[in-house]
Amino acid sequence: MRIDDVQWNEPARAKILEDADRVLREAVTEVAGSHAGEDSDAIYAELNKRLKGRFIDYEPGPDVREYADAIASGELTTD
Repeated sequence: MRIDDVQWNEPARAKILEDADRVLREAVTEVAGSHAGEDSDAIYAELNKRLKGRFIDYEPGPDVREYADAIASGELTTD
């Protein structure tokens, strides 16, 4: 067996991704509820603050900016 063969199986990968999506949705929902009406940069910073400690080697990306913009513009629905 080569070290390249060591990896999570497909059910584990799906569970990891599902958990990561849940953490992201929770952060977006919480920030939408507590920071509505703020500017996109403040919301973006708050999202990154909440997500940074939840993921190994977290780096903010354009998707987080998209969610911050949606919250700031009132385009995000959480129901």
